[in-house]
Amino acid sequence: LRQVSDLSDFSRGHWLRELLCRGEEPSRVQSSPDGQHLLLLKKSRPPTLPRVVAFQRHSIAGADLERTWQPPQPALVGLLFLQSPVVPGSWVLAVVWEHGRTEVWHFVVAVGWQLLQTVELCQGARARIVSVCSQGASLVWCEERPPLGAHSDMSKCAFRFCVCARALDVGEQGVRLGTVRIVLHNSPEYQVLASPQHVFLVPAAASCFATTSKFLLIWHPEKAKFTITAPSAGFIHSKVLRSSSESDFRKLLLGSVGLLSGFAPLDIHISTVSNSGGLLLVSTKGSVSVVEPDGTQRHIFDLEESTLAQGCPVQLKTFGSILACVLAGVLYLVDQNSGRLIEKEVLSMKEVHFLESQGEEDSIQLLTQTGIYNLSFSKPEDSSRPEPCLVEMVFEEACRYYQRRSLSTSKLTVEKLKKGGTFQAPVVLAAILQHSLHQKQKPARSLQDTYAKLLSTLSLELQSYMSLELLKTCVVCAPESEVESYCKELVEQEVSRILQSDMDKDNLAYLNSVFTSFPKAAWKATRSCLQLQQNGDGLLIARATPEVWKKVLCQPQLEEVGQNGMVPLFELICASFLRFKPKWLPSFVELTQQYVSNSWSYSSKEGPEGRVPLYKRALGVLARKNKHGEADDEMELELLLCSKRPKAVLQALHLLIRLKQWHRVVEVAEKFSKLSPLLNKEIFTTLLAELAQHRELDPYLDRLWPLCPAELTATDILTMVLQHLPHSQEDPVPFSSEGNQLTVGLLKPLLQRVVQCPSVQEEMYSDALQSTTFPPPTPPREH
Repeated sequence: LRQVSDLSDFSRGHWLRELLCRGEEPSRVQSSPDGQHLLLLKKSRPPTLPRVVAFQRHSIAGADLERTWQPPQPALVGLLFLQSPVVPGSWVLAVVWEHGRTEVWHFVVAVGWQLLQTVELCQGARARIVSVCSQGASLVWCEERPPLGAHSDMSKCAFRFCVCARALDVGEQGVRLGTVRIVLHNSPEYQVLASPQHVFLVPAAASCFATTSKFLLIWHPEKAKFTITAPSAGFIHSKVLRSSSESDFRKLLLGSVGLLSGFAPLDIHISTVSNSGGLLLVSTKGSVSVVEPDGTQRHIFDLEESTLAQGCPVQLKTFGSILACVLAGVLYLVDQNSGRLIEKEVLSMKEVHFLESQGEEDSIQLLTQTGIYNLSFSKPEDSSRPEPCLVEMVFEEACRYYQRRSLSTSKLTVEKLKKGGTFQAPVVLAAILQHSLHQKQKPARSLQDTYAKLLSTLSLELQSYMSLELLKTCVVCAPESEVESYCKELVEQEVSRILQSDMDKDNLAYLNSVFTSFPKAAWKATRSCLQLQQNGDGLLIARATPEVWKKVLCQPQLEEVGQNGMVPLFELICASFLRFKPKWLPSFVELTQQYVSNSWSYSSKEGPEGRVPLYKRALGVLARKNKHGEADDEMELELLLCSKRPKAVLQALHLLIRLKQWHRVVEVAEKFSKLSPLLNKEIFTTLLAELAQHRELDPYLDRLWPLCPAELTATDILTMVLQHLPHSQEDPVPFSSEGNQLTVGLLKPLLQRVVQCPSVQEEMYSDALQSTTFPPPTPPREH
């Protein structure tokens, strides 16, 4: 942190220093995008009046800009820098007042600030602007439209606000306003924040209704679309507003009120827009997160302050991928992508304000009472080595690991872990990483004997890690034509790595994102990890290790599944089979069942079959397909039959009967009747019931009669037939003209077969009935 200039390079720098040193904290310090102009908005503290003052950098001469107002005059609500089309690279300043009056100023070198024009944004005289921002060439604001009646319904008063947009064109002839566009009417109070392509609507803290304070709105001007999102749940709903009648707030929420009522209220201490277009949020507990324009929410970092008091100033600013945050005299620098704390600097200055860095994304400029300071976080020449980041990651992961297993309520930090000496594992691993990863850059440092033994054990893992990091670098730096090939290799290594680690909630969520983003590469990686291939007979075989099979069959707890569409790994693989190799899916399920039967007992609740059978899990994936056709019916049959479970086989048999595929019905009956006598009886009785109702099975009677169970008698057969005969509205006649009734002649071969074959009871007592002596001799007694 070094001082680059004092305040003398500003016009009236002595006065700027005086204003900063008075002890009156400015409510806002704002600089133009090019960093040439600085605006100070001072709070109202008697005897001074609230005022806004403009300062020019590099002591540019010209008229100054200073505006004050006396309460109860309308207050200032917005200071907006707009791109000037007249002079490229120059800016105009829009000063927006509470009652809608807007002053447009522009700065001319050697002349100073000049008032171009004063315009009225609002159409109604009673309207009051509460928040305003600039989006492209338009101004977007939220205005209050008080009800006409003095004693109006409170529920209607709460929705008395309106979000409007209006084009503002600055030309050589002056300022021209477009027509007012009603973006959203009958809404609660919102704070509007603009990114280059979107406008975020954040509920005001004083919202009367609890439901409206549980979600955010994102307006997409180019698509005329609104997105509803809740930081606690992510994206909820989006709707395109095709006409002005659809821009009613209540109509927008219609269909989502029940869902929104179950969410937790928003916890927002401060909000601002990042340079990447996302909305940065700081909660009262010190949690920093970002809401993307598509409605997704991502946690970035947790500040050390456990609770932020109301009114506690927090300043946020993004510089490239770095998030800078000032809280209680401490500057935090955080990597937005990884959430890693890069630097923590305790500042000696009382008041610090961020300035625009004039296009430099590797440095931060801070305005203080004594001057402008520059904090550079560009990497030194030798910082390409992964030591600081990797070692820090080791300690951060160790903090999370030990914190989960600790009974103490005190928070464990990286500093405590490094200095405490209680936990040696992260210290040892950090030393090994520092030694092994830098052998090429500098001479190898000596390690303790115990460290050296552990290093030899971890050498293969370290080589794999280094190759993976190298591959990630290639993906980032490769030309577009080579990115796909690198991504395939990267996905294969990532899938293989996760299958060798614990399948926890985070890893499962990561795998879900990999399979969603790179479906084809993930499919090839799965085939490689499971070593799936066809043998000479065309059968699918897998040579995966038992540990990999356990990861594939791992089924998380119910509360861990279903969040943001997360599904278990087995379902992910089944979905890949359906997409890229559907013919292999039944064989894969059969292979998986073979591994389960060899590893767990049939009724074990520890194994995957103890919860939901694998064939049902595969059928669940099939049911989630958007379109259902004949091929899906065939796939359902194959999955049911490959399980060889009695209920599944009977379900497949009923499905074939419903599809009227009688030849396959008989084939399935012949094949699976041999599995068990109970299943044989169920299959035969099902077919006998069908035989009693129609004549479709008559060509296959010679193949059906051998399936008759031995314990069935002629009486049993006739009883079942009579129970399933179709009901007729007319009186029964001996000879039907329709010709579809079951006759005794058709059943005669079956009845003769049953009568001629000895029953089970006769076989049991045949020895006694054929005895030469009657009664049989008494068996000898045992003393």
